[in-house]
Amino acid sequence: MSTAELGLPVDVPSTALFTDRYELTMLQAALKSGAAHRRSVFEAFTRRLPEGRRYGVVAGTGRVLDAVENFRFDEPVLEFLRRERVVDGPTLDWLADYRFTGDIWGYPEGEVYFPGSPILRVEGSFAEAVVLETVVLSILNHDSAIAAAASRMAVAAGDRPLMEMGARRTHELAAVAASRAAYLGGFRSSSNLAAGFRYGIPTIGTSAHAFTLLHDTERDAFTAQVESLGRDTTLLVDTYDLATAVRTAVEVAGPELGAVRIDSGDLLLLAHRVRQQLDDLGAKDTKIVVTSDLDEYAIASMAAAPVDAYGVGTSLVTGSGHPTCSMVYKLVARAASDAADAPLVSVAKKSLGGKTSVGGRKWAARRPDEDGVAAAEVVGTGPIPADLAPHQLLVPLVRAGHVLAREPLDTARTRHLTARANLPLSATQLSRGEPVLPTEVV
Repeated sequence: MSTAELGLPVDVPSTALFTDRYELTMLQAALKSGAAHRRSVFEAFTRRLPEGRRYGVVAGTGRVLDAVENFRFDEPVLEFLRRERVVDGPTLDWLADYRFTGDIWGYPEGEVYFPGSPILRVEGSFAEAVVLETVVLSILNHDSAIAAAASRMAVAAGDRPLMEMGARRTHELAAVAASRAAYLGGFRSSSNLAAGFRYGIPTIGTSAHAFTLLHDTERDAFTAQVESLGRDTTLLVDTYDLATAVRTAVEVAGPELGAVRIDSGDLLLLAHRVRQQLDDLGAKDTKIVVTSDLDEYAIASMAAAPVDAYGVGTSLVTGSGHPTCSMVYKLVARAASDAADAPLVSVAKKSLGGKTSVGGRKWAARRPDEDGVAAAEVVGTGPIPADLAPHQLLVPLVRAGHVLAREPLDTARTRHLTARANLPLSATQLSRGEPVLPTEVV
C-alpha cells in the first residue's frame, strides 16, 4: 500500500542526505576493495532502556519505510557530494542508481521492546544497507522515545483523554513526528495542524491568553469566542482571577459551556475548586481541562481530581527526560566471501564499557506464562524452538526492495494497546525499576 493509497497528502522528500559522511566514505572504500557487494545483515537494537523505564515502544517504522523508499540521490545532491569531494567519481556513479533492493524485517510498529530486542533487521549488500544507518536510527530513536513517554502518560491518565500540544517546544519537523508518535502511544489529539494534515490525527485548539489580553475585558473575550466557536468551546480561565473568570464564562456561555482550561497554579487544588464552582453555577456537564508542564507523574497525581482531560507539551516532545532510546545499528552477519552463495558468518564488536553486541542473524519471540502474560523476551540465532515459533515478533516489512507492511497509524496505535496489556501489571508502574521482562539470549 502506498502513501497515496493511505490518503496521506504529503510526499516524503529525498532522504539521501540524512546521512553521516562516514557512511559514504565507507561505501567508497568497500566499493574499491570489492567487499561492498557482500551480503550483510544489520540490526537496530538498544543495549538498555532509559533509566527507570519498564518497557520501550517501537515507533517510527512507517516513517522508516518512507525514508528507505525515498533514499534517492538526484543530480543536485550528487553535485553537492562532487563539489565537496565527499566521495570519488565511481562512488557517485553507484549512488546515482541507488535503490534499496534488499529485505527488512522488524517488530511491527506499536509493539513493545526490551534490551537486546532486534527491533529492525536490514539485509542486503553491505553497500545498500550501510548507508541507511543514520536515517533509520534518527527516526527510531526519536519516535520511540516520544511514544514511550506517551504510553506512560496514557497509563497515568486512564480513561481521560490526552492532547498533544508540544510543537512550540521542539523543531518544527520533529514536532510533526512527535505528534504521530504520541498518537501511537495513546494520545487522542494534537494541536499540530501539520500532523493532522499528514497523518489524519484529530486536531484541537481554541484560544490562548493573548486572545483574552487583546480584548478590553475578559467578558468581551469570552463573548467573542462563544459567538464564533459556539457554547461547547473551551474557555481559558486563568488569565486574571480564576473564580471570576469561571463565573463570567458560565454567564456568557450558560450551562452548555463545553469546558474550561486551567493553565497555571496548583492544578490539583484548583481543579477541585473549579469543579465545585461550576456545579454550584449549574454547569455540571462543563469539563475541566488542565495544561501547564505536565508529565506522567503530574498526571498520576491528579487521578482523584475532577479533571476531564490533559494537555501535554514540553515533557512529551522531549521524551519525558529521555529524548532518545540509544538504539544502535550494527553489522551482525556478513557473507564469508564475495561468492553469491557464500554462507553468512556472525560478526560482533568486542569492546569494554558496555558496548559489546551479540553477532548473528537473530529471531525474537515473547514467551508467555501459563496465563498468557508475557514472561520473557527470547532472542536467538539459528532455528527457533518449536514452542516459541507461534510467538515470533519480527515480521517482513520490505522484500526485494518493495514495501510490504505500510499500514494506517490507527493499526499501530491499537497494536500498542494490545502489546502493553499483555505485559505484567508492574509494567505500568511509574516507580523506577528494571525492564519488566528479562531478555534471554539463546
